[in-house]
Amino acid sequence: MPTIVSITARRFQVPLKEVLVDAKHGDHTHFELITATVVLSDGREGTGYTYTGGKGGWAVLAMIEHDFTPFLIGKEVNDIDALYDGMLWHIHYVGRGGIAGFAISAIDIALWDLHGKMLGQPLWKMAGGAAKKAKAYCGGIDLNFPLPKLLDSVRGYLDRGFNGVKIKIGQPELRDDIERIEAIRKLIGPDVAFMVDANYSMEVDQAIEASHAFKPYDLLWFEEPIIPDNYAGYGQIVDATDMPLAMGENLHTLEEFELAFEYSKLSFIQPDASNCGGITGWLRVAELAAAHNIPVCSHGMQELHVGLVAGQPDSGWIEVHSFPIDEYTTRPLIVEDNLAVASDEPGTGVSFNWEKLARVHQN
Repeated sequence: MPTIVSITARRFQVPLKEVLVDAKHGDHTHFELITATVVLSDGREGTGYTYTGGKGGWAVLAMIEHDFTPFLIGKEVNDIDALYDGMLWHIHYVGRGGIAGFAISAIDIALWDLHGKMLGQPLWKMAGGAAKKAKAYCGGIDLNFPLPKLLDSVRGYLDRGFNGVKIKIGQPELRDDIERIEAIRKLIGPDVAFMVDANYSMEVDQAIEASHAFKPYDLLWFEEPIIPDNYAGYGQIVDATDMPLAMGENLHTLEEFELAFEYSKLSFIQPDASNCGGITGWLRVAELAAAHNIPVCSHGMQELHVGLVAGQPDSGWIEVHSFPIDEYTTRPLIVEDNLAVASDEPGTGVSFNWEKLARVHQN
């Protein structure tokens, strides 16, 4: 069995076409893409990656280079689960979740890329093989958009073939959120799935008030109304309103997801393979979701998550994010008949256009 001989990590600072704003993270002018390419003793290689909203990328890069690379050099790659658990324990004292979750994710995705190439299988088959297409919605980072621009943005989603849309909420006044939600529902009609995302900008009582106010607009889900650590608070909102809730992008460890499944009464779970431990971590969350009869969805990284979500027997929706990582790959996301189509290429199906990436800022 070949062994790992090198891991090359790179950080790219990718500019966005315009400033994007949500209720808690502030202004997004760029995102960070951190890649990790694992090379084996027989010359084969696989590439994984993670991303940030513009902060923390240097720390992710440093952990890959200084902590995980020396740990993994010389190891065989036949047992990804063992390597994953080994990485978790290697930095357990300083890194349960957080930065470590991002760094482990990039390497784990690279190992799965190698695994798929060795087996000759695409990601959607390795992830369960239920299907090669997944439901997909566009989620905008658009809290700062004036209403006419917001409406134009959503029209663009529909024109691109999507039958689900999500907008940011969390305006200073609830009535402004309601006005925007009402206008979007009127625009898209009753048959397009509609979600809203508060980016944990509310307290429980505010979220309960908002949930009651949003009821006439038939939301598929209300995402992250409160801080994700308040697992019981999500349950309180559901008990008081019956509003379907979603979260998961800010949960990084399996134990955090277990708490959410036990206490939060979610209707949808949204693990992000960029920070929950890569493909291994995401699949472990999906297994928990199936046991709790909750559809597993995703956050960001649409070019990768399409294969993961499509492969699940009880899949939810992939988010087509405003950080367009897929535009820097050789296969931007494909949508047919309102569904996102997974790649049939062995491995993750994500190959970066390194020449295009080289034209943006790299460190």
